[in-house]
Amino acid sequence: MTGGGMESKQRVVRRNALLSRLLNAAAAAMLALLVYSVVQDNLSDQLQHSWPWRLRLLDVQSATTAALAVLGACLARAQYARTVRPALGHSGRAVDGVAPFGQRAWACVLTNAAQDVAVISDIAFLVTFVPAAPGEQPPEPSPWGTALQAIGRITAEGLELRKDFMLTVMTAGVPVPSQGMLFLGWFTERAMRVVDEVYIRVQVVDRVGDTHERIIACLKAADRTPAHSDPELS
Repeated sequence: MTGGGMESKQRVVRRNALLSRLLNAAAAAMLALLVYSVVQDNLSDQLQHSWPWRLRLLDVQSATTAALAVLGACLARAQYARTVRPALGHSGRAVDGVAPFGQRAWACVLTNAAQDVAVISDIAFLVTFVPAAPGEQPPEPSPWGTALQAIGRITAEGLELRKDFMLTVMTAGVPVPSQGMLFLGWFTERAMRVVDEVYIRVQVVDRVGDTHERIIACLKAADRTPAHSDPELS
């Protein structure tokens, strides 16, 4: 039984208010001002002296210059945001040397394939379990919570931390390096007979202040009875 149903693609959950919403609002205001100036400039002399057209804000040339400048800033911001946007993913492989007593384990890492560093702003864990016997209901999954809460839920099913499994405890402020990886944890064959999936919902902030989110499934496509180790990830 394997998980993966809750896994999601990376998405933007929040834009930086100052660098995005305020800039977009300024662009909308400049475009409205440009439309007002063009309409006002083409009215008859009589209508130009009526309300609200008698208000002289900017001439057409100045309004056009202002609108182009703000739109250019919006495009530059959008292009830069794409440049520094993180590319979150994960990888797993069977490894030797992390679990005690010579056990082979499935290890999972969080990857950032982008060219710029990202910083974790929030991270949550949810654990699902394998039924004790075919046809039975599986144990209740854990709610979304911290790594320590996920560890407590797993140990409640009879597994031992750092003997059968390990989850890295991470909190807000941890950087995800560019072209780099963060180790998430490992699970032995015994642990994977109990744990169906460990979902990790990670939110990161990029250099322009946008918040990106992705849910990953640590044991997706995991080799639950590894007969040999896999090549090292690069």
